[in-house]
This record gives sequence, C-alpha cells and structure tokens, in this order.
Amino acid sequence: MRQLRWILTTAVLCGANAWAATPMPMSPANGSSPSGIDPAGIDHSVKPGDDFFRYANGDWLKTAQIPADRSSTGTFLKVFEQAEKDTAELIRNAGSSHPAAGSSARKIADYYAAWMDTTAIEQHGLTPLKPELAQIDAIASRQDLAQVLGSRLRADVDPVNATNFHTENLFGLFVAQGLQDPSRNIAYLLQGGLGMPSRDYYLSDDPHMAAFRAKYQTYVTALLKQAGIADAEAKAKTVIDLETKIAKAQESLVDSQDVHKANNLWRVTDFAQKAPGLDWATYFKAAGLDGQPQIDAWQPVAITGLSALTVSEPLQAWKDLLVFHTLDHGAALLPQAYADLSFDFYGRTLQGTPAQQPRWKRAVGATNVDLGDAVGQLYVKHYFPASSKAAVQQLVKNLIAAFNDRIDTLSWMTPATRQKAKAKLVTLRVGVGYPEAWRDYDSLEIRANDPLGNHLHAEKFEYAHQLAKLSQPVDRGEWWMTPQTVNAVNLPLQNALNFPAAILQPPFFDPTADAAANYGAIGAIIGHEISHSFDNTGAEFDAEGRLANWWTPADLAHFKAAGQQLVHQFDQYQALPGLHVNGEQTLGENIADVSGLTIAYLAYHKSLDGKPAPVIGGLSGDQRFFLAFGQAWRSKIRDDALRQRLSTDVHAPADFRAQTVRNIDAWYTAFDVKSGEKLYLDPKDRVKIW
Repeated sequence: MRQLRWILTTAVLCGANAWAATPMPMSPANGSSPSGIDPAGIDHSVKPGDDFFRYANGDWLKTAQIPADRSSTGTFLKVFEQAEKDTAELIRNAGSSHPAAGSSARKIADYYAAWMDTTAIEQHGLTPLKPELAQIDAIASRQDLAQVLGSRLRADVDPVNATNFHTENLFGLFVAQGLQDPSRNIAYLLQGGLGMPSRDYYLSDDPHMAAFRAKYQTYVTALLKQAGIADAEAKAKTVIDLETKIAKAQESLVDSQDVHKANNLWRVTDFAQKAPGLDWATYFKAAGLDGQPQIDAWQPVAITGLSALTVSEPLQAWKDLLVFHTLDHGAALLPQAYADLSFDFYGRTLQGTPAQQPRWKRAVGATNVDLGDAVGQLYVKHYFPASSKAAVQQLVKNLIAAFNDRIDTLSWMTPATRQKAKAKLVTLRVGVGYPEAWRDYDSLEIRANDPLGNHLHAEKFEYAHQLAKLSQPVDRGEWWMTPQTVNAVNLPLQNALNFPAAILQPPFFDPTADAAANYGAIGAIIGHEISHSFDNTGAEFDAEGRLANWWTPADLAHFKAAGQQLVHQFDQYQALPGLHVNGEQTLGENIADVSGLTIAYLAYHKSLDGKPAPVIGGLSGDQRFFLAFGQAWRSKIRDDALRQRLSTDVHAPADFRAQTVRNIDAWYTAFDVKSGEKLYLDPKDRVKIW
C-alpha cells in the first residue's frame, strides 16, 4: 500500500516517525553557531570532494550514539526528541482543566490515560479482540471469508508513520481524486497481506533476509502460543507459507511506482471477471464500497493473484493467517508478553534496536496518530506563532520565484513545455504550518479504560472519513500530515504542498539565523517538495492534478535521459557490503533533491539582492549554504534498519542524499573540488534537470 501513498503523497523523509518540535535557540550549546551550522561537527581531515557527508558530519559521527530505543539518530531525531517532550506535555495537560465529556481535550486525555494503564491492559487480556477472533472462528465458507476480509479493509492515509501501515490486511484503500477526472474522488485498491515489511523479506536470496524469515517463524509461533492456540508451530508454518504466496503475487516497488500501470478503472462488477476467486460482491458490501461505480485497481496483477489465492488456499490457512494478523496488529496494546514478543521481532530483529521505547513515548506517538488534528490544534497554539508562518511563506515565495526564473533559462526546454510548467507553478497550492479546516472527532468513541478498543475505533473512524469523501466534492486544501509532523509532502493530485509547523523549526529554519543556513536546510527541503511537481512522477500530472504528460516528445526524452544519469549515479552507492542503492526505486526523490538544492541555491543568491554574502566563522556564504544542506541530512542508522529501508523506501539513505551536491557547479567552486577526488563529476555528467 505504501507504493501508492509515496506516489500520490510524496514526503521528503520516510519513517521520521516524528510529530512536533519547540523552537530551539541557535547557539553553540545545542551544536549550532551564529552561522546556523555546526562547525564542531565538521571533519577537516576529510576532503569535501571525497565525501561531503563525512566532511560535513564526520566529527559528529565519531561520537554520535544511536539511542537504545531508536534505529537511527540525526538531525530529524534531534527535532523529534524535543517533540516527544513537548507534545507529551500538551497531551498530559489536556485533562488538567477537567474538559467536558466528548470534547477533543477529554478524548486526548482519555486516550493517553488508557494507553498508560498497564494494570487494566493485563486484566483485560485478549478480551478486546474476542469479537474479531470469534468472527474469524465462524468462517465456514468462501463467502464468509470475503465478508471478514471486506470488513477489515482500512484506509492508508499516513505519509510518514510506518507503524500505521495496514499491510496485514489483504488489500488497502486510498481515497483521492481520480487520475483522469480531477473533479471527483475515487477509491484505489492496493495490495497488502504481509506481516513483514515487504515482499523482499520473503523472496530475497540474501542471507540476512533468510535469517529474518527463520526468526519470523519463531515470532509467529511464539505469538500464537502466547494466545493459547493449539498446534502453534504448524499454524505458524501455514501462515508464513501463505504470506510467501501473497508476496509472490505482489508487484514490486519499482513497478508500483509506474502511474501508467496503475491507471486501471474497473467497474465493481468487473472484478469477478478480471480477478476471479474472491467473492467480490460480498467483499465490497462488507467494505462499504458496493455503491461505487468504479474502483482503481492500482496493482492489477497483484489484485488478480491475491484474489485467486482466496480459493486456491485452504480456508483454514486463511483463518490461521487472520488470527495471527489480529494478534500481531493489536500486540502493542495487549498484555506485556505480547508487546514484548512484537518488539523483539519488529524492533530488535528487523531494525536492530536494543531497547523498547518507554511507554510514555509510545503513548504519545499513538495519540498523535489517532487524534492528530486535535493534538495539532494544541501544538499550533503553543509553538507556531504567526510571525513564523509569515516568514516561511515569504521564503516559499522566493523559492517559487526562483523556480519560475529557472524555467525561463532552461535552454533545452521548448516553449510549449515551458508554458505548461509555468501554468502548473502558478496554480501550486502551498500550505504552511497547519490546515485551514480541522478534523471533527465528535463521533469517535474514546474510553479511559479501553486502549486497544480506542485504537480500533480510531481506525474505523478514519476509514469512515475516507469513505465519506467518495460522495463529497474534492477538497484541494486537504492536508495529509498533522501540524506536529516533522516532515513535508507534495501532493501531485492536488498540485499542492504541505509544510507542517513542526519542521519549520531550528535547525531547519530559524528566522534569526543567517540566510545561507535557512536556504541550505529548509530552503532545499521546500525546493525538494516544489520540484516533486516536476519530477518523473509530477511531470505526469497537469496543473489540475490530471494524469496527462505535458512535455513535448523532445523535452521528455531529455528529461528521461537526465533521470537515467541519476539512476546510474545512485546505483553506484554501496550502502552495506554487497548491497547498493536502487537508483530506479529512488529516482523521484533523487530528482527532487537535485532540483530542490539547485532552486534553493538560486533563491539564496536572489535573497542577497546583489550584495556580497558575509563571511562568518571563516566560511563563505556558499560554503555555509552547502554545509547546512549536508548537516540537514546528518544521520547514523543501524545496519538492519538500513537494510529494511533499502527494501521498502523510495528515498536513498541520508548520507547519499547529502552527496547530491556533486551535481551543483557552485559546490565545486565553493570547496575547490578537483578532478580525481571521489565525488568529482565531469561537467557533462552532472545531472541538471531544473
């Protein structure tokens, strides 16, 4: 399901798992200087032209420690850690004034309190899951199976939080405007059905993946045994065998990114013919989709293959799978033994994280996911003043102006394409800080003594919200991130950008800092998101978000050739011994990094208004600009977590994203990079798209 989300909602960073940040002073005490960069983190023993990431961050890397409860650390985590503290304070204080029953503040307080009540959780045992388990036990026919599968369809709406995927459901739902008809919302049906992060974990010959499969068998067995299920070992083998067949039926991440392969509007009555096996009439009725005239089958080959499995595989195998997925999905809010088993596999084994996060951190994270806008309103009130919003809006205007100027100077672009590009830029809708309209949680039932029930209610509430969009006008102002999210997103279908309040904080943005640092950090991020509207996916959508390539054949050929240069460049990067970055899989994000950095640099110089940049701390303006970019991608990650991201993420690892500078001519001048140094590219090999 994540494949479609990354195409239709393209975030600057995946897996940040972060929501909020409070303003931090730019001072030597927190690793910054008046220049807006961290001079102490620079490793002067490394030539910038050999490894810019380690030049910018090498001394920091030597001493940086990944927290025991994290799979990585770096700039984004620095902001996130402050977020945990401040967001937790907002959530804990939500009930201090004894808010009225049913109010958002009451729901926030009750949701958090229930999550923290471990005594009640132990007492409840599996009771919160008994209705679901009984429903599975009652499956006696293929029609029953279709009804249960349909009733469990959930919406995939979170562009950031990997813990909120619903891949364990056989299919997933995404609701947005149509690819060819931007005037109405449609439902997109997506592949799912796996307990591990991606199909590679089941099918890859890599020895590490084989080891993960063996440990997964141990986990599935242990979880079933913990629930008192007989023949747990045999049932675990059945579950994994079925998931392996599901993985074989799924389409790859690269194929799933091809929007043209995904443009498959099927009438509801067509599914039985095009994807025989599943009782689709029963399934769609149970899912509340039976009244839809058409549904987009995003991965048609996978949907056909998954449907066939519902009849080719024994009914009992499906029941075993559903029981495991039900336990697995609820494990964090079941008694501690279940939560420990889940963390041991998904945290320690798959990501190499030694320690589970303290419960308050997990409770804060869950509250932010399930009551995101309610917490977001509190966050904006406390931590995002109007002055910050105005400053960022001005910076955005400068970047858009620079992009517009750049379009005028592209020698390879024909007038017809240039006109279309400008039309798309003019209509680009940029949201800064928070949405214009907040979500209403009045109908969401939250109880102070039912943590798992609260989460399940929240999932159904979100699903109902998404279904309701199918009968409503398209909302071009819709936000896909909460204000307390440390990230940013481009929405090709809406031709819109969201920059949540939380990322608009130091060290990414500080209205009192030097312009070079602001443009190199948040400016490159904003430029990244703007350029997504013109990358290999964005170029497929016109100004109204309609699937319609607006390039002339000659321009498209140039664009694709430049993209292939970038594919080759990133294919060369070895992230782990024998394991390289997939340049095709990460192409859209890499294009956005190159283009965003290019535009941010031009906008920075435009902001100087013809005046020379000051030298601060012995560094020129250009040096500070590029260092701010390199330090924004400061990161240290555990090997197993990196392996997972290489398999599931459309973003290249952070250290290679920092090396994007090698495509910018000005970087060579700023750091006197010479031929023969490892990052040096001949001018003809430097990728220039925008």
